[in-house]
Amino acid sequence: MSFSIGNAFASRANVWRRAGAASLAIALASFGLSVPAPARAEGQLRIAEQFGVVYLMLNVARDQHFIEQEGRKAGVDIKVDWLRLSGGAAVNDALLSGAVDVAGAGVGPLLTVWDRTHGRQNVKGVASLGNLPYYLVTTNPNVKTIADFTSKDRIAVPAVGVSVQSRVLQYAAAKQWGEKQFDRLDAYSQAIPHPDATAAIIANSSVITAHFGNPPFQQQELAANPKAHIVLNSYDVLGGPSSATVLYATQKFRDENPKTYRAFVAALADAANFIAAHPEQAADIYIRVNDSKIDRNLLLKILRDPQVQFKTAPQNTLGLAQFMYRVGAIRNEPKSWRDYFFDDPAVANGS
Repeated sequence: MSFSIGNAFASRANVWRRAGAASLAIALASFGLSVPAPARAEGQLRIAEQFGVVYLMLNVARDQHFIEQEGRKAGVDIKVDWLRLSGGAAVNDALLSGAVDVAGAGVGPLLTVWDRTHGRQNVKGVASLGNLPYYLVTTNPNVKTIADFTSKDRIAVPAVGVSVQSRVLQYAAAKQWGEKQFDRLDAYSQAIPHPDATAAIIANSSVITAHFGNPPFQQQELAANPKAHIVLNSYDVLGGPSSATVLYATQKFRDENPKTYRAFVAALADAANFIAAHPEQAADIYIRVNDSKIDRNLLLKILRDPQVQFKTAPQNTLGLAQFMYRVGAIRNEPKSWRDYFFDDPAVANGS
């Protein structure tokens, strides 16, 4: 199984072709090419998502047409384009280029783009995609904690120094060695999409020896390779259940498309309720929407894990945000989680 950057590009290219003309803008934006932002109007919505069960709420909203249904309740017909990228950096580039309206990525990328656009585009969080623990998995038998990694190891993350996995790893390193050495493990990290990193771990690669992933990739690795074991759980670093993956948008899009925005947020709540009430149907939707070959029983086990909660209100995000400020990763100090989330009823009970 290959985990090369070439295959990663090919995988992304296939997604772009399926998504149509709008995804061409994403492809160009993520590779640094200029794309003029088209005029936007109520009823148009372009959503950038990534890989994994963490995006299940979006998968369900797409499959069940919840966004369109909520739009009709508000008197607007909404056309949705679904686009897929790998890594928070590419997602942020797409959002800032005007190629997408709503971005899906980790809390780390949200904080990066919130800080970068503070006082200008004013990007903020729209909603959480739920609480799911992220595991740092390795096949190296000598690695029991992050302190055991050496220069011989390579840790796959979606984006080095940007993705939520990379930020949580930095947070863990700061707790291990002090905040002056927060980026100590960046030198051992490599940007690889989750599917390719998972293939490497399952194949017992001698090059990629660890992967900080998300569900279902981490569970697939643990099930398929007896040498794979957990080094770190994101909940342990962040102090409990936390919203690792979120959705965010610009102030301009929210202000100029109030009906579309509200319909989208309402559809997310519909999706969360659907997953809680119908986990087996949600599992089938995930498999169908993602054309996934995952074992269905393994997927149901993930969805029924008491540590997994699908909901729109963010939880336990401020600690990571303040850590990023202390180490200089962001310049604007967040005093509250409300600083980087829009003030909406859907996130009223956040943290």
